Amino acid sequence: MHALPQDHTGVRIARLRRERHLTQRALADLSGVPYNTLIKVEQGRLAATPHVVACCARAMRVEVATIVGQPYVEDLRADELDVLIAPIREALDVYDLGADPDIVPRPLTDLHTDAEGLCAAVRAGEIKKAASEVAGLIEETTTAAHTHRNSDGWLILASLYRTSYDVATKLGYPDLAQLALARMDWAAQRASSAVFGGAYQYFRALTYLREGKFRTGQRLVDLGLRTIEQAEPSWERDVVTGQLHLGGSVMAGRAHNEDQAMGHLAEAETIAARTGESPKVLWMAFGGTNVQVHRVAVLAELDKYDKAVAAANNLVIPDDWPKSRTSHHWAEVARAQMWTGRLDASFASLLKARKTAPQQAKYHPMVRDTYASLEAAHRRLPESFLSYGSWLSSQA
Repeated sequence: MHALPQDHTGVRIARLRRERHLTQRALADLSGVPYNTLIKVEQGRLAATPHVVACCARAMRVEVATIVGQPYVEDLRADELDVLIAPIREALDVYDLGADPDIVPRPLTDLHTDAEGLCAAVRAGEIKKAASEVAGLIEETTTAAHTHRNSDGWLILASLYRTSYDVATKLGYPDLAQLALARMDWAAQRASSAVFGGAYQYFRALTYLREGKFRTGQRLVDLGLRTIEQAEPSWERDVVTGQLHLGGSVMAGRAHNEDQAMGHLAEAETIAARTGESPKVLWMAFGGTNVQVHRVAVLAELDKYDKAVAAANNLVIPDDWPKSRTSHHWAEVARAQMWTGRLDASFASLLKARKTAPQQAKYHPMVRDTYASLEAAHRRLPESFLSYGSWLSSQA
C-alpha cells in the first residue's frame, strides 16, 4: 500500500498525453524530452524537473499550471487553509475604493511593524499565520494609505500585497498571485519607488518562470534591471539588482542556457561581495549564501546533478537564514540526489525540508514528487519513510 496518494506530476503528464492521443514516443519527439526520461517521469521513478514540465506543456499546448497546478486542494481544505483564500481576494479588490468609513486605522508605524512581522512569518515557513492575518491588515492599511496619501503608507500596502503574493504562490493559487502582484505595482507606483518597481519585475518574472515561459521571464528580468537603474545608488538598490540576477540565473538554467545562467550568477556574486548578507532588504535574503544556494539550483536545472550535489555538500547555511528558503533548498537537493541514485541521502534531505519548514514542505510539489519517485524505486522502505508519506497526506 502506498503511503502517499499516487497523483504526482508524472501521472498528470501521462493523463494529458493520453487525452491528446499521443504515444510516449510521440510526446518525447514533440517535447525534446528523452524517451527514457519521459517513461520514468510518468511512472514516478524520476521527479519531473521544471524543464521537463515546461517542455511537455509546450508540446501538448497546455499551461504549466495544468500539469502542476494545485493538486492538493483536499489537503488544504483539511488543514483549513482554503478558507483563508477568499478573504485575501476580497481585500485585494478594494484597492481603489478610497478610505473605508467603517475602519479607523492605527498609526503607520504600527502597520509597518505588523507588515514586517508577516514578511518574517512567511520566511519562517509560518504560512497559516500569514494567510490568516494579511487580509485584515490589507483592508486597514488601504484605508490608512488613502487617508495619508504619502509614500510610507503606499509602501506598507505594497509590502502586504507582496505577502499575499507569497501566500498565494506557496499554496498554489497562481491567479491570486498575479492579482496580488498587480496590486503591488499599483501601490509602488504611488510611492514612486524605483527599488520596489524593480522588485515587482523580479516577482513578475518568477510567475513566468513557474509557467515555463523563460523567454518572457528573461525579458522581465532585463526590464527590472533597467527599472532599478533609475533609483538613486543605495544598498537597497544593489540588493534588488543582485536578486534580479539570481532570478535570471534560474530562468536561464531552466532554458538550458548555461552561459547566460553563469553570467547572471557571476554578477550576483560580485554584488553580494559588496552588500554582504542582507536578509531583510525587502526580505529577499540576498547575499553570498543565496548566491551559493542558487548555484546548486542552477546546476540542477542544467541537469548537472552530480555537480549540484557536490556544490550542496560544500555549502553551509547559517542557522538564522530564512527557514522557507532553507526548506526549499533541501527540496532541491533531495531531487538532485534522487536523480543521481543517492536515495538514502535524498530522503534525508526531504526530512530536513520538513523539519525546517513543515507547512511549506507539506504543500511543496517538489517534495511530493521526489517522495513519489523514491517510493517507486521498489526498495524496502523503512518505517520513517512510510510515516513521512502518511504525514504528507494527513490532516493537520
